[in-house]
Amino acid sequence: MIDSDARTAWQLFNLNWLPVAAMGALLALGLPLTGLSLEPVAYAITVVIAAVLVVVAYGHRLAKGELADPKLVFSLGTIGQAILTCAIVGPLSYVAGKLNWPLQDDALLAIDRALGLDPEAIARYVNDHPWLADCLARGYGLIKWPLLGIPVVLTLTARHVRLQVFMLAMSLALAVTIAISAVVPAIGTYYGLQLPAAHFPEINTAVYAGQLRDILALRDGSLHELRLFFLSGIVSFPSFHAASAVLYMWALWPVRGIGGIAAALNLLMIAATPAIGAHYLIDVAGGIAVAAASIWVTTFYVQRLGRTAPVSAAPELSPVWQTSLAE
Repeated sequence: MIDSDARTAWQLFNLNWLPVAAMGALLALGLPLTGLSLEPVAYAITVVIAAVLVVVAYGHRLAKGELADPKLVFSLGTIGQAILTCAIVGPLSYVAGKLNWPLQDDALLAIDRALGLDPEAIARYVNDHPWLADCLARGYGLIKWPLLGIPVVLTLTARHVRLQVFMLAMSLALAVTIAISAVVPAIGTYYGLQLPAAHFPEINTAVYAGQLRDILALRDGSLHELRLFFLSGIVSFPSFHAASAVLYMWALWPVRGIGGIAAALNLLMIAATPAIGAHYLIDVAGGIAVAAASIWVTTFYVQRLGRTAPVSAAPELSPVWQTSLAE
């Protein structure tokens, strides 16, 4: 890691373990307090995969020192970090949901209608156009793959600092989303509209069905063991699908030939959120706001960190912050 960009990214990569550790500690404390448990096999497999990737990244860095390949270190290390983060925040959202604050579906639906927006009209339009329902269903499923693809793309294009800023913003957005969802719990538009999912047969409502099942089971105490690979997205407000789409677009926007395609696909994911994810329109707006704020706060922090670096390190670090983040 001879160039200053890679050195700066290495510092941020190590810093990014702090929010991961904080959320992990909350999960470890929250599980016994709420009476929830994790199914051990799936969780152990996930943690081992993440740990192997991280160990290879750190091992290469320690073995090669300044000659370490930043592409290998940051692609493997950040993917491992992302996998571990997802393994923590999924169950953590269930711990937050277990607080059983009053459901806010009526309030969220009222906000949508006060803004002149009608979730039922949107769902009906999508249901009346099966090709659109299918397209949106595919778009909604795009949330997973960028977490693996972004580290590869940004490391191959030597945007190492941007990658680490993205991961820090992602962690911040996840933490804020879960915290808000704990005090503003909701199930989704079909629940708020008091309509069965089958009311819109052309719309794939599997996501909503899983959300409905798990939230109700959490609230009545019948759900005790969390199976990592079968967890549903139980967060309604703010929508993390919308937040992640903004984060993905920001991360990939400077990459020529990919940024525009990523923007189009993530806009599709945002468009799919109300009908496929059964999110209120205010959920989408909230998710976008959380992502934008997380990017701004993280970028501001990183730039300030660069400006306040020790004098001995300033010549090496200061030019990188502006160029890497502005690309």
